[in-house]
Amino acid sequence: MAGRIRQADVDEVKARTDIADIIGERVALKPAGVGSMKGLCPFHDERSPSFNVRPQVGFYHCFGCGESGDVYTFLRRMDHLSFTEAVERLAGRIGYALHYEDGGAAPQTSGRARLYEANAAAADFFRSQLASRDAETARRFLGERGFDAGAAAHFGVGYAPRGWSGMLDALSARGFRREELLAAGLVSQGQRGVYDRFRGRLVWPIRDVTGQTIGFGARRLFDDDNGPKYLNTPETPVYRKAQVLYGLDLAKRDISRGHRVVVVEGYTDVMACHLAGVTTAVATCGTAFGADHISVLRRVMGDDSQAGEVVFTFDPDAAGQKAALRAFADAKRFNAQTYVATGPEGLDPCDLRLQRGDGAVRGLIESKSPMVEFVLDQRIASFDLASVEGRIGALRAAAPVVADLRDALIQPEYVRVLARRLGLDTEDVRREVERAGRREPDDRRRMTVAPAAPEAAPVQRATVAQLPRTPEAALERDALMGFLQFGHRLDPDLRRRAVDQPFRTPALEAVRQVIAQAPDLERPGWAVEAIDGVREPYRSLASELLTMPFPASTVEIAEASTADLARRLVRRGLQTEKAELLGAIQRVPADSEQGRRIRLRLRELDVERQRIDAED
Repeated sequence: MAGRIRQADVDEVKARTDIADIIGERVALKPAGVGSMKGLCPFHDERSPSFNVRPQVGFYHCFGCGESGDVYTFLRRMDHLSFTEAVERLAGRIGYALHYEDGGAAPQTSGRARLYEANAAAADFFRSQLASRDAETARRFLGERGFDAGAAAHFGVGYAPRGWSGMLDALSARGFRREELLAAGLVSQGQRGVYDRFRGRLVWPIRDVTGQTIGFGARRLFDDDNGPKYLNTPETPVYRKAQVLYGLDLAKRDISRGHRVVVVEGYTDVMACHLAGVTTAVATCGTAFGADHISVLRRVMGDDSQAGEVVFTFDPDAAGQKAALRAFADAKRFNAQTYVATGPEGLDPCDLRLQRGDGAVRGLIESKSPMVEFVLDQRIASFDLASVEGRIGALRAAAPVVADLRDALIQPEYVRVLARRLGLDTEDVRREVERAGRREPDDRRRMTVAPAAPEAAPVQRATVAQLPRTPEAALERDALMGFLQFGHRLDPDLRRRAVDQPFRTPALEAVRQVIAQAPDLERPGWAVEAIDGVREPYRSLASELLTMPFPASTVEIAEASTADLARRLVRRGLQTEKAELLGAIQRVPADSEQGRRIRLRLRELDVERQRIDAED
């Protein structure tokens, strides 16, 4: 077995990788000051962005949850990779040949990386089978829905042959073991052994946001297939259906740019939307749209204001209405505005494109209506509004929907909307909405069975927000920010003299001591390594200082400001030493050797002060 990856290769791969590109595949990042970017944290839910990335130093830090690290840390946390797997993935991404300490070739990968490879190989196999004679029914299915060979290739659509072991045999020939194929969900285990999970079906590859194939969705084609209409990959270490959205790898760039996403109900609907020009369409994979999907979309779209849009398309049947009500329950997790688009005559995007063309699909999305109005209409649809009893019943059914709108400007408007829908007095509707709002907390209290067990107290970590609000602390804080972010651009002598000055704020002194001990402040990556050496509970504070936006508009201004802060620290140190010497000279005879040494040092301090002043 090959040994560890050479440290020089680990460093080289990291140096050649832009951490903003890697994180940007999952999080919409926006500029946030000189050399800093910001987005919604992928490690915890938040309404406004507190996740900062500094591409120049290859480091990220969340000011909300405290998560921080380099590009390897990010991949390990997001994709549950080992350190070696993270390095190998990035090396493969940039085409870098790794070397191992014993001089051997790259080791055979295992674990999650092997599952990715198996899924990628299966996707290749399925795509190749779509051109086979056995796949005539699959090609006809696509053609009848308006998808040609180019569309199939764009979405990676393939075909699983009808035999029991076509894919199994093909992947076994490529070196994959049956245990790996079972773990990837590509084959099933029966009484007679292992066999292909997908047989005689049209197959869509399901990819994560980075474009890696993690599973498949397969549609039944033949009448003698007794399985479900759609069969998906089961839960695996790399495939979690509650966190996966089909088409997100293709849609993410336009979602991030336009802060708009369209959620449809199936694979063919995603294809139809994209081919019609609605390139922000995604779909769930065999499960209802839920909280985890929302978290993924919020990060990708940069959902930190109400300027964004989330458009859901639902069938007008009972199942579609039920799905809409479930989506509405979670919609308040978005900052963006939520809408519903329903096709004419109940047509979904795929059928609409087939019957009326691409323009009709685009028109469907543009004719969206606010989700609140859609849900209100669903709530009152079963009541006879021609009768008093029907109107009152409809009001009581719909009032909780309006009561749940917490926006002080939006709620009164929907009180009036509901009043118009029902033909009731606005004041009567407002009072019922207020009653519904009061009942909701009471209902929640009644549902509580027992208090939750107390959680363990979290480990306290020092943060910038906890620093004293004094001029001394502000100088030390800003100086450390400058040293960590731009210190490699300073004059080495000035930097060393400033970094060696003791700090008066204990938390900042803990960080300064580690910086002062760093062997080479010119070497790329030194700041990240220094932060790893900061003792707890001050490591998070150091991470914040490295990633928080430096108060400057350009790199040049930031460098000049950092140099000025360094000189101020040196002046402060000179002044402190001078004050101590002036006190000491009062306590010794003027003609003593000690007195002469003190006076000599005082003259040296004045010269040093003049030299520092001349550098301004």
